[in-house]
Order: sequence, then structure tokens, then C-alpha cells
Amino acid sequence: MRDDQRMSLVNFSGQNVVEFTITGFDHLPYHKLMGTVILLAYCLALLGSTTNICVISTDRRLHRPMYLLICNLALVDIMFSTSASTTMISVLLAGDKTVSYNSCLSRVFIYHLGDITQCLALSLMALDRTVAISKPLRYATILTNQRVFLLVVVSWLLGIACIGKLAYIADQLPHCQPVIKYIFCDYAAFIRAACVDPAPYWFVPSIIALWLIAGQLPLILLSYGKLVFTVLRLPSTEKGGRTFRTVISHFIPVVCYYAPKLVSVLLTRVGVRLNLTERNALLIISTLVPSLINPSVYCLQNKEIRGAVLRCVWGWPA
Repeated sequence: MRDDQRMSLVNFSGQNVVEFTITGFDHLPYHKLMGTVILLAYCLALLGSTTNICVISTDRRLHRPMYLLICNLALVDIMFSTSASTTMISVLLAGDKTVSYNSCLSRVFIYHLGDITQCLALSLMALDRTVAISKPLRYATILTNQRVFLLVVVSWLLGIACIGKLAYIADQLPHCQPVIKYIFCDYAAFIRAACVDPAPYWFVPSIIALWLIAGQLPLILLSYGKLVFTVLRLPSTEKGGRTFRTVISHFIPVVCYYAPKLVSVLLTRVGVRLNLTERNALLIISTLVPSLINPSVYCLQNKEIRGAVLRCVWGWPA
């Protein structure tokens, strides 16, 4: 822990809390309507991701690298959306605004672990498509199921290491007022609820955010740029058009994940300070939209998954 962080803890004289009250929705009307919309979006996201996992895990024909990555992304989506949506639904529909300290801290960990592993999952999927389209004859030897599984495990270990550090920092802080002014438990809300100056505690999350935006995003963009260049050189118009649609469909989740983050960063850089309502709106969009879009894109745009779903539900031929 840094010296300025230690000093802020030394100067504290309050008592730690055992539970928090979520007040981020208090100033907004139509709680039931908002809660119903969030509940519907969450249920659809959960249904889509669960369907992808069940279909891929039960159909041996789909036990291939790309589908393992889709299954990993679906698992991440479930974890990411659940950590935030359950709190918002509880506050808006059940009227239960309280969450215990340990539960809130665990949600901070799960939420940000889902955030970082989703980014890494998108990077792995970009790598998979790049190899598949650029080197189709060597794809099966370059990306085997074992190698993809190892890459997925490494991505989760990286996420656990990074977010474990954030959770440790958050757990060391004293909280003298049991109020979280935002809509669910994340690192920013947890830090701002503490009885310390929050400024010193943004260093580690800033490094992680810089790595996700300035490190992973350029690699993803370069990968899809190479894919577009490769597709444009394909001799067959029909095959090129089909491949190009695949590239576009895979790029949609990248846009859904990074767009809210880039908007927040750009607004901050030009000196625009978001109020509580605007920040909460961005949080809801960044949490629910990717988890809602991802299973739809990979299920509806993928012929093999569609066929597997039809076989499982109605017994139709692929």
C-alpha cells in the first residue's frame, strides 16, 4: 500500500459498517418500470448465455476452439450481468436497499472480474478469427482445444490477480457512513463510500483501465483490420461476403463493450463531468447491453449453433 494511502487510514477515527444502503435510484421516478425493464433484459441475457453454454457443452460437434471461446464468453456474461443486475432488481422491485459488507465486497470482485475477463475473451475471439481466416489451412494445428483452454485459464488467472488487488485495497478502507450513492457495488462506489480521500486509490484501477483500452483495444482493432484486408482479397465474391458478415457480427460485441468506456474517457478528457444519473445510465448500459447482445449475435449469426438449438428444442434437422 502506498504512503499516502497509509496516511489516510491513520487519520481515520470512525467505525466500519456491516451493511450498506444503495441510494442511487432514490432521486429517480418509475422504480417499478425501470426494475421491470432491467429484469427483462437480465432474463433474456441469462437465457441466451445459458442456451449457448448448454448447446455447446452437449453437442460434441461443437467442441472446437471457436465454440469453446463462445462458451467462455457466455459464462463471463452471466457472471458480469448477475453481479450488478441482482442488486438493481432487488432495490427497484423488492424495495430492499441494503446489502451486507461482505456481499458488497464480493460483488465488487465478481463485477470487475467479469469486466476484465470479458475484455480478454473478446481479444481471444479476435485472435481465433484472425487465425481462422488468415491461415485456414493451419488453423487446426495452431489453435487446438488444449491451447485455447490454456489461454482461457490464463485470462481468468490474470483477471483474478488484477481484481484481487483491487478487492484487497477496497477491503482495507474504513467506512463510517453505510451509504452507497450509486446503483450497485463496484470499486468506484465502494471507494467513494469510505471515510478517506479517494484520489490515491484510483492509481491501480487507472493502470488496469489503461491496459484494457490502450492495450487490448488496439490489438483487437488490428486483428479485425487484418481480417477485413484478407476478406477483400478473397477471389470468391460469395465466400468473401459470407466471411465479411461473420467479421462484422464478431465486431458488434467489441463495439458494445468498449463504446460506453470510450464515451466516459472522452467526456472526462474534454472536461465534462458526469452527474450521478448520467454515470448510472452508463453503468447500466455497459453492464446489460453486452450481455444481452453477445448471445444473440453468436447464436443467431452462427448456423451450427442455430442448428443445434433446433435439434435440441424441436428435433429439426440441422
